[in-house]
Amino acid sequence: MTATTGYPSEILLAQPRGFCAGVDRAIEIVERALTLFGSPIYVRHEIVHNAYVVDDLRRKGAIFVESLDDVPDGATLIFSAHGVPKAVRTRAIDRGLRVFDATCPLVTKVHMEVAKLRAEGFEIVMVGHRGHPEVEGTMGQASAGMHLVETAADVAALKLADPDRLAYVTQTTLSIDDATEVIGALKARFPAIREPKKQDICYATQNRQDAVKFMAPQCDVVIVVGSPNSSNSNRLREVAQKRGVPAYMVDAPEQIDPAWLDGKQRVGVTAGASAPEALAQAVVERLRQLGASYVRTLDGVQENVSFPLPKGLALPA
Repeated sequence: MTATTGYPSEILLAQPRGFCAGVDRAIEIVERALTLFGSPIYVRHEIVHNAYVVDDLRRKGAIFVESLDDVPDGATLIFSAHGVPKAVRTRAIDRGLRVFDATCPLVTKVHMEVAKLRAEGFEIVMVGHRGHPEVEGTMGQASAGMHLVETAADVAALKLADPDRLAYVTQTTLSIDDATEVIGALKARFPAIREPKKQDICYATQNRQDAVKFMAPQCDVVIVVGSPNSSNSNRLREVAQKRGVPAYMVDAPEQIDPAWLDGKQRVGVTAGASAPEALAQAVVERLRQLGASYVRTLDGVQENVSFPLPKGLALPA
């Protein structure tokens, strides 16, 4: 697209963008626990990967920890949306902590797949990003027989006890295109590998990536609202970049560098599944201050998914 000089005149908003049902549910679990039991409420790891959300809950009385050693006896503990290893869950229960599980139900689905496959004697390859808490949680559902791969090169290096009894699962927030490449390598090397009955990459991840694929060709630059440690937000930035469009990720509107917009006519805006709409609108307002005069929301999937809360969090009538 040929851009004019100066700053953008039009903002295109991706649809859908922002919070998914799993994130909505996780935040509500923390807020209800604070209402019912008072502060402090302990949360293992950031409830979702967004600094704005975490800071807001911290102000309300949530304490985020990485180790159960930092949770006092008798406390209320919430597991983050990313899930936890089986050993962490067992230890928390053994300590008698009041536990609420905010693991996204779509991540729980993968955990259940792992348990079932291991019970049937399968080794499991997980496609995911090393060090991500969701990956650590899923890999931690079994004490053995799990292998992590990130790339097709990792697939080539796999050493297995029984290649004929092999299955795979994936991290829910992967790039669909990248996952397809790695899964293709797995199927090429292990033709009999068992795959999930339904893909593990979640509906929200897929919908947001599809929306960026639709938006990016119409833009001169894309801004993704999301925190640096948000896997799904990083994948949105990569999706745009792979289509030849400059893309940047920001955690707050003041992080926008006006130089990114110089000579750009149309700027696309999206938000990761853990980024609130309030932040996306703050970014839009900042772009208006930089010269954009028109905002257009693109066509896209309308999501109406919701997940039930754990028992014990009903508010009094």
